[in-house]
This record gives sequence, C-alpha cells and structure tokens, in this order.
Amino acid sequence: MVEVTPVPAATVTLVRDSDGGLEVLMLQRNFQSGFMPGAHVFPGGALDESDYSREACARCVGLDDPAASSILKLERGGLAYWVAAIRESFEEAGILLACDARGDMVALSEPAGIERFRVHRHALNAGEQEFVALLARESLRLPADRLVYFSHWITPLGAPRRYDTRFFIARVPDAQDALHDNLETIGHVWVRPRTALEARGGGKFNLRTPTLRTLELFARFAAVDELMAVMRAQQEVPAILPRIAKDGRRLLPGDPGYEEAASAEGRGKWES
Repeated sequence: MVEVTPVPAATVTLVRDSDGGLEVLMLQRNFQSGFMPGAHVFPGGALDESDYSREACARCVGLDDPAASSILKLERGGLAYWVAAIRESFEEAGILLACDARGDMVALSEPAGIERFRVHRHALNAGEQEFVALLARESLRLPADRLVYFSHWITPLGAPRRYDTRFFIARVPDAQDALHDNLETIGHVWVRPRTALEARGGGKFNLRTPTLRTLELFARFAAVDELMAVMRAQQEVPAILPRIAKDGRRLLPGDPGYEEAASAEGRGKWES
C-alpha cells in the first residue's frame, strides 16, 4: 500500500436556530468533482499557505496562535485552521464570518454590499486575490473565538486523497444568506440534522462518514447555544482514523474488525 500523507484541512459546520429547531447548512459537491462527487458536505478544504501568514493571524481576534495551537495539540500554526475554516465558508458558501472594528458581524443585506463582496468572492475563487488582502481592503477582523473546535478526522490509509481535517462549528450571521459557488458545489440547503439523516436513508443525501457522524451528534441538540456550549466544554478531541475493511467498509475505532484492518494495513495487505 502506498501511503499518502494527509493534507491539513478545515471544515466549518454553519448552524442556525429555526422554528423547527437547530439547522445546519449543507452543500452538494459537483458530480464532476475528483473528490466526493455528488456528496452533501459542510464548507471546507485544504489549508492555503496564506492561512499561516502573519497578516492572517494579525487579523484574528479572540484567539492567538499559541492558544489555537494548544487547543489542537500542535506546536505552532494552529490559528491557520480557524483562518481556513472562515475562508472556505466564504469561498464555498458565501457566508463571511468576519467583523468590523466595533466587533459587529458583516451584514450582506444591502445591494451595494452584496455586489462588492460577490466580486471579492469571485476573485478569491479565481485565484486573483488572497483572503487576507480582502480583509485588509475591507478593514475586517476574523472573530476566531466564535468558532468552536469539536472534531478531528483523518482520511483512511489507501485513499487516493487524504486529509487531516479539523471540524469547527459557527453560528451563521443574521444578515447573511448562503449561496453555493456553482463550481465545487452545485446546491445548498438548510436542514435539520435528523431530516438529513432520514433523507440519506431514502437515498436523497450522499453522506460520507465524518459528515454522517457529525449530523448524528448534532441531532441530539435542539438549539445552537446548547450545542456550542457542550462542544466548547469538551476536554479532549481525539483524532478519528477510519480503516478500510477487506470488503470496502469504513470501520471506526471500536468497530468489529477495526484492529484487524489496522494490522492488515501495517502488513501492506488489501492494497488499493
């Protein structure tokens, strides 16, 4: 088995309260995508080099790199994951988790502002502008303390693409609406976690294991404040490394056959 080194990545689960209870934002990936085609996912992706920059870190408030790195059990560079989660939220879902000098969250409700940030987003997705340059131009800060780190998943050995992904939760700003990018994602929906799980059973939602487990976790909560308080109170966030069984099933720690699959990986069996 050829081992592929996992790429650092960040995912953010955007949540809101509704009359029917807590809802999460889900995006549907393009069916032509080389990674998880057609799957329903949360905004996220690999870290960019600029996410680690001094300029990006200087734009963060409520959390600095030593504190962020300590939360993630890293020596340094932890704050880049918060930057990446916020950047990916804007690039993929059109939700900008940023604030002005007064600490007020960006409101994208006026036509002029919507158009200005549409242009910014297009430039980001086209590779014509870096996220930190957008923040400087608009005099914005990243409220890193409003994102709660709650989960850590590593793609199994043997996968052609592997990611070491940190998962965050954030409440969507009141004066913003989601809009998928029509590039990597072709649709979006606000949905209650239990509804998404039921839709998966009916074949309407294609959910990968980390997304499925996240929805199962969130389905236990009725409101955003309750969810975020419990997740923020976690003392440890263990890394979860699924294994691939001989029959192709994904196994999680504690599942029957997980240790056997780990031993097989170590011996180079079940090559893919």
